Formats: sequence, C-alpha cells, structure tokens
Amino acid sequence: MTNPLLTDWQTPFGLPPFGEIGDDAFEPALDAALGEARENIAAIADNAEAPDFANTIEALELADRKLGQVLSVFHALAGADSNPERERLQRAFSPRLSAYSSEIAMNQKLFARIDTLWNRRDDLKLTDEHQRVLFLTHRGFVRQGAQLEGYARDRLTEVKGRLAVLGTEFTQNLLADERDWFMELSEDDLEGLPDFVIAGARAAGEEKGAKGPVITLSRSLIVPFLQFSPRRDLREIAYEAWSARGANGGETDNRDIAAEILALREERAMLLGYDSFAEYKLETEMARTPDAVKDLLMQVWEPAKAAADADATRLTAMMHGDGVNGDLEPWDWRYYSEKRRAEEHDLDASALKPYFQLERMIEAAFACANCLFGLEFAPLDVPMYHPDVRAWDVTRNGEHVAVFIGDYFARGSKRSGAWCSAMRSQQKLAGDIRPHVVNVCNFAKPPKSKPALLSHDDARTLFHEFGHALHQMLSDVTYESISGTSVARDFVELPSQLYEHWLDVPEVLAEFATHVDTGEPMPRDMLDRLLAASTYDMGFSTVEYLASALVDLDFHSGEAPEDPMQRQDEVLEGLEMPHAIRMRHATPHFAHIFAGDGYSSGYYSYMWSEVMDADAFQAFEEAGGAFDPEMAKKLEDHILSVGGSAEADALYTAFRGRMPGVEALLKGRGLADAA
Repeated sequence: MTNPLLTDWQTPFGLPPFGEIGDDAFEPALDAALGEARENIAAIADNAEAPDFANTIEALELADRKLGQVLSVFHALAGADSNPERERLQRAFSPRLSAYSSEIAMNQKLFARIDTLWNRRDDLKLTDEHQRVLFLTHRGFVRQGAQLEGYARDRLTEVKGRLAVLGTEFTQNLLADERDWFMELSEDDLEGLPDFVIAGARAAGEEKGAKGPVITLSRSLIVPFLQFSPRRDLREIAYEAWSARGANGGETDNRDIAAEILALREERAMLLGYDSFAEYKLETEMARTPDAVKDLLMQVWEPAKAAADADATRLTAMMHGDGVNGDLEPWDWRYYSEKRRAEEHDLDASALKPYFQLERMIEAAFACANCLFGLEFAPLDVPMYHPDVRAWDVTRNGEHVAVFIGDYFARGSKRSGAWCSAMRSQQKLAGDIRPHVVNVCNFAKPPKSKPALLSHDDARTLFHEFGHALHQMLSDVTYESISGTSVARDFVELPSQLYEHWLDVPEVLAEFATHVDTGEPMPRDMLDRLLAASTYDMGFSTVEYLASALVDLDFHSGEAPEDPMQRQDEVLEGLEMPHAIRMRHATPHFAHIFAGDGYSSGYYSYMWSEVMDADAFQAFEEAGGAFDPEMAKKLEDHILSVGGSAEADALYTAFRGRMPGVEALLKGRGLADAA
C-alpha cells in the first residue's frame, strides 16, 4: 500500500490528505524521505562538474522537499493535536533529524563546493536574490560547524543531538502539566463569575470528563478566572498551579533539563569560537550584540517599573478597602486591576466580550487584508486534521494566492500559546508553489450551539497571528530558504505586531464589534472608552514581559548557570521586580527559549519589533490613514513580499526611509510620561 505522506497529493490546492494519514504512516515515511534526501545530498557533493549556483545551491534547496512534506504534516499534528503515539514519534524523530542536519553541515565535499562559490561570488554574475541565498547558505554552514575538525566537529554533533532530545522532552513535560491539571468548581464557586467564564468552565469540564465545571491551565480560561473570581483562595490555587508548570517534581519537571540545555548551548558557542551563546545567536539578528539588546530593554524597564509600582500602590489600597490585609499578591493583581478598569474607564470586560465574536473577528481580519492588499477569502470544504479546524481559499484578482487554515480552540491535545506556521511555503524554484498557512490559537471553546466570544486581548492575538500569516501568504520570492517569515528573529514579529493596530482602528470596531445577541454595533461611548483604556495596566504587562526577556538574555550572555532557578531569582532581585508581578514565562515553562533554539537569547525580539511596528503604523497615520493605499503597497513591496531577501534594517529603511527610535514605543504603551 502506498504511503499517503510520500505521494504527490492530488487534492484541492495540494493540501495534505488528512483523512488518509494514520499515525502508522509517519515513521516509514520519515525513513523513506530521509533516505531520498541523503541520496540527493550525496549526488550534489559528489557531482563531478564544477560547482555553480544551479548544481549546488539550487540543488540543495530542493534536496529534501519530500522530507519537508512529511515533517510539515507531522509537526502540525504534534503541536496542535498530540497523542501518546505522536509524542513517542517526536522523541524518536528529534535525534534522527538532528543527526541528518549535522551530516549535511559536516559534509566536507558539500561545503567545499559552497565555499568555492562563495569565494568566487564576484565573478558569478549573480542577481541580488542569488547573492543573498549564497550568503545565507555559506554563513549557515559555517555557523553549523562546517569549518570545525576533529574533536570539535564530533562534539558539536553530539551537543546538537542532545539539545534536540532535551527540547522535545521540555515541550512534552510542559504539555503534560498543562493537560493533566484542572481544578473542579462547585456551583457556589461560580459566584461572581461572568457568564462567559462559567460557560467556558462548563465546556472545559465536559472535555475533561469531570462532573461539573473546571478551571484548566489554558490562558483563555485561567486569566478571566483570575480577573473575576472573588474567591482569593481559589485564585491562589489556580495561579500557583499555572506558575508551577514544569516545576512540579517527578517525570515532568523541567528544571534540570533547562540547566543542561543552557550548559550545552554555552559549549556549542565555545566550540564555534564565540564568548557566549548570546553572541553566537545575536550575530545574525538586527540587534547584533547582547549589549544592544540590554540597552533597549533597560530603556523601557525603568518607566515600565515606575508605572507598575504606582499601579501596585493603587491596587493594594483597593484590596485593603475590601478588608484583605497584607501584601498584594500575584493572584490578586488581575482581580483588582479589573475592578479598577471598571471604575476608572467604566469598562467591564464581561460587558465587552459579547462584542468580540470569534466569527466577526475573523471577518475583520479578512476585511482589513482586503482593504490593504486586495485579498479575498472563500471557505473550503476539505478534510482537516481536527473537526474544529477550518480552511479558506485566498485569492487576489481571481488568482489563487494561498490556503489559510484556522485552528482556534483550546483542547488538551494542543500545546499552549498561539502560533503561525506554513505547511507549505511559497517558492518558485520547483514551480509556482503557493503557501498553506496555519494560525493556531487557544481560545476557550463555547458550549455546543453557542457562539465563541473573545476578550479584547484574544482578538488582538487573532490579528497578531494573522499578521504572520500575511507575511507567508504575500511572499513572492524564488527560494524557499528566504520565503515568508524566513527573516531575522527580531524582525519576524514586525508584520504580526503591526497588524494588531488594525483591530483598534475605530471604523473596524464600528463595523465588526457587534453584539452577539442583538447584532448592534458597539456603542460609540463604549468604543471610545475601550480605545482610551488601550494602555491601561501597561506597566504590569510590560514588566512581566521584560522580566522574561532580561532573564533569557542573562542566561545566555555569560557562563551557564548550574542552577537556573537561582540565577532567575538573582536577575529579578537585581531588577527590583515588583512583588505582585511574576515573569510572564518562568524558566520551567519558558517554552519560547527551551523548546528549541528559536527564541533563545531572542525573547527580546517582540519589543525590538515593537519599536518598528509603532513607528510603521505611525507612517500610515501620517499618510492617508490606516488604509492608505500607497503605504499598504510599500509595506507589501518592501516587507511582506520579500521575505529574507535582504537584511532586515535595509528592508525597514526601504519602507520607512529611516530606522526608528524607542520614543514611538513608549508613547504607544502609554509610558512616555513615566520615562
């Protein structure tokens, strides 16, 4: 029987035939795809013809296409709809894939061909795109150890293999903690909770097979519980469980794993000739150096902390007014902050939520993309990997642009957070390949036959991930290695964070923020109050984010700590971290930096990109407004369509005419007066 993962899919738009793919297909498919990829690599390395761009660089781009086809499906399912067998396969695959990657990087004959082309680059009459791909390929091989010899070469391979295993273990431990913990609520425990939280708790209870409503560790459920529950004792239990993910002892404890990862990363950097892992990692980013990152973060830390300290004083007074003595604790902040928001802005999150229907927010994201870039979205009736997942055909002027896939609801089989990935990336080398782009979120699933309602923050997350999707969908380059979001890590968040701004454009809210029962638009006074409160509690959110970014940077900037938890505490103490605020991602559940290398030394990149997104949206406002067609075209031409075809600062300068300063960010966060 033919393995469905290895065939050329004769499906609408070449989508994976999910209905035909069983878990038993993955391992033999990986075996076959790895074998084919190795044969292709060997053919390139052993080619008797002199190296040229086509027979070496382009051939390398195409060498593992079948492997990419297999892994794109597997990674999508393993992240968004895991099960014990897929978790086993993750553990089995990670060292094998690391070994394959090392084989390529350490293939001396292959690198010799690439090095020859690099040294002759000025004589090859390459286009700008060719030169960029050659530069990135050569640099990538060097950074992966292609120039190492002897013990250093062998040890680097061992280190990378071990890191792959540890990253998988970290991820699976975190998923297990998030999946297994829940707190049952009695009917009395529901007192004071708004209807949407109660509905979410009942739906979660059904999923968990509990006898009644439960609170899980899904952000979309636990955060509103912390905002609205008057039961301080239950808030504390829930918050501490949320904070303790990955640090509960036993088989799922991530603390020793984090320590080993940091030590191995330091060794990796040293083997490659760098003083620290942060120096190694940041070399290819816009920031370039750890000092540049810390300078930016500290410019924002001081005003953010000042704002948070002032807010803590206000919230403590409110808590004491309720007859609760002692210090404001982390499980108190959201509850009293929500009360204060209602008082100061006459804004109740439970009253807002009926205006943020999931369906209407999807429509809003699509409508903004239509106004800005002429994209249209038509639902597709095709098999997906889970019943909750939907797909759309994306077109422009009647021509197919991409397939967009939305997977919006939380479930026990899905890892936490929100992300965008491409099951297939745009490229032209193997034909006009259009992308399949997936947005995954973790919104609370409503009871059957009830519409899904989002918080304003949930809606912002939806727009954020759709901004990433646009970066993938509008890509227009030849080579997959520079397609879509294949850019510097501290630039990749620019399109996503920039797109968030369109959610709060008044005319967008006026059209799409309609009441779930009446269909009436959000009242103008409520809309005005929502926008006026856009920077409310920004001290809290900025401090919890920056604390994580600064700990990440410290972990990787010097000698690896033997006890990361102790080092984490030392960093926070040095920052004089407010007592009632904790890191957004504490070390044992800091998946951004420990599940893989993606954001290691790079969690700062959200803020680095925010400096640009605040400035970029200001460019629209200075022109003809949020939907100015000339600015939209510049955004597409210089950022969204060109992927990693040039250095990030060159791309931004081409769009804006200059690089931004931190001032727009502080103003956008409402922290300028606290600076």
